[in-house]
Amino acid sequence: MAAVHRRIRRYRRYRRALPAPRVFRDRMDPLALDDNELFERYRFRRASILFIHDEIRGNLERNTHRNMALSPILSILLCLRFLATGATHLLIGDSLNISRNAAGREIRAVTSLIIRVFLRFIAFPVGEVAYRVMEGFRRIAGFPQVLGCVDGTFIKITMPSENEVDYVNRKGYHSLNVQMVCDPNFRITSLCARWPGSTHDSRVWRSSALCHQFERGIHSGLLLGDSGYPCTHYLMTPYNVPSNRAQENFNSSLCRTRVLIEQTYGVLKKRFQCLHYGLRCSPEQAVDYITACVLLHNIGIEKSDIFISSNCADYDFQECINHAMNVDRIPPSNDGCRKRDEIADLFFS
Repeated sequence: MAAVHRRIRRYRRYRRALPAPRVFRDRMDPLALDDNELFERYRFRRASILFIHDEIRGNLERNTHRNMALSPILSILLCLRFLATGATHLLIGDSLNISRNAAGREIRAVTSLIIRVFLRFIAFPVGEVAYRVMEGFRRIAGFPQVLGCVDGTFIKITMPSENEVDYVNRKGYHSLNVQMVCDPNFRITSLCARWPGSTHDSRVWRSSALCHQFERGIHSGLLLGDSGYPCTHYLMTPYNVPSNRAQENFNSSLCRTRVLIEQTYGVLKKRFQCLHYGLRCSPEQAVDYITACVLLHNIGIEKSDIFISSNCADYDFQECINHAMNVDRIPPSNDGCRKRDEIADLFFS
């Protein structure tokens, strides 16, 4: 018996001494697919993928002598497929014949590059762009001087290791409370993604850079929100109990316009399934993934590589009204009440 154990130990030492063979997997050319197949897998067509590749390729090229080093296009496709599906790194790597560790490393690296290179694609409208945005909103429901619709949405994450209770939202699961502002074309013009799920929408708004800009008078226009936001001279919310026809028309027009932010969330989460099913990572990494998804969403709109599902665009108008009226109500300011009454009497009588 002792001799058997000695032979087993010698065999194990012999195996450990042998170098592990490197396995080179056959990586097909993923861009050999047609545009529709590329869109199904990566949520972008060839021209948009090549645009992203050209912008960040220089930061992904490696001066290495290793065999079978990952090319920049493969790194980008790994990241796009992860954001499009929300699958594990193991499955994402298997889809392109890449190891799990390499897939996770490349996904994080490309995400950081997307944020660094494309941050200009999230910009609140000013100047001539602001006038075009106002005109777009006016054509939808006749609401004047609107620069955007604001709302928050929950993005599910795994239970964090620190301050776990703070991330439990009112629906009972761990999440981030992400605030966005959209324009009439579903473009996201403002993003605040760092707050835990238990934070109220009004708290997220008060701490945002956009709120401070409106307070300082940088933007001359209006935002539309639900009753979870305070009614101020620049942020309009519905009347809780409309007392006349003008106020009823005001509520109807506001909700018909504000539905755009709900549709935008539908389009965004339908395109990037990782936001719909949740992110299995730390809150800090989740913020990076959310930011990258928003930037890629705006790039898709800029390049006319859009994705609008009928389930997202045909949002139930009555459901939007009920949601806007039944959230936790924040008392309006005196300036907000006066401004709201002026708009109702002037435009909706």
